[in-house]
Amino acid sequence: MFKYRIRFNKSRGQEGRGTQEHVWRVLQGNTEWLARHVIIEVPSCSEQEGLDWNIVCNGNMIFFEDTDTVVITP
Repeated sequence: MFKYRIRFNKSRGQEGRGTQEHVWRVLQGNTEWLARHVIIEVPSCSEQEGLDWNIVCNGNMIFFEDTDTVVITP
């Protein structure tokens, strides 16, 4: 099981930051995925990190490249 932080992508649409539709950043340690959709199937909560806020949860991630969807499962 891994800890995931989910954050709004404030730089979406910029070079290297996904399209305007890639509204979520999903982070596991130093690894980041840009996603259009996020489905969380585990308990989650909010957590402040500096000036930014995250939704955090523990689980296992599945990434569907065809729809750029992240699903976090138990």
